[in-house]
Amino acid sequence: MTAETSQTLDRGLRVLKLLADTDHGLTVTELSHKLGVNRTVVYRLLATLEQHALVRRDLGGRARVGLGVLGLGRQVHPLVREAAMPALRSLAEDIGATAHLTLVDGAEALAVAVVEPTWTDYHVAYRAGFRHPLERGAAGKAILSARQQGQPAEGEERPGYTLTHGELEAGACGAAAPLLGVTGVEGSVGVVMLAEVVPERVGARVMDAAREVAEALR
Repeated sequence: MTAETSQTLDRGLRVLKLLADTDHGLTVTELSHKLGVNRTVVYRLLATLEQHALVRRDLGGRARVGLGVLGLGRQVHPLVREAAMPALRSLAEDIGATAHLTLVDGAEALAVAVVEPTWTDYHVAYRAGFRHPLERGAAGKAILSARQQGQPAEGEERPGYTLTHGELEAGACGAAAPLLGVTGVEGSVGVVMLAEVVPERVGARVMDAAREVAEALR
């Protein structure tokens, strides 16, 4: 810790990160061991975080992330959307297909930004706010592929990106590449189009767009 930083704030943020990384919550003793501080300090940190609804404790005394983080999380999507829009616009215009940025929301894939091409006669209608299981569609499968560190997801797979056909809409193909190297953001960039097959150049172009978005978010 330097003179310009707050030790208490640092510990509080570490508590939130530790709780976010577990599905079962943590006890005061467990947090004390992980943080390397005594139980009294942990009690004070939890009490403060509870006042802001960022932490809750169940009947067994285990601390978990509180609902107050949802309010903070909702503010993240507009920031991510704004950063991604230039790359998505370029992708949509270049490919002539609907481009999207998709983030993980629990067990689902959530489209947070969508750009439709301006010059095509027809394209797939795909709206921000659209949800689907991570196991279906190119956007979700690209994310799962990144989680598996290169192990192939179901569906047609190419190095660095995922292709699917007809999984979310009959007659529609999807191509998506995961966002890599962005701390705290798990998602993918992709396109959806009405076609029998995805043109060969689309995969590489989607990967380029995913890299552009990742760089904008770093």
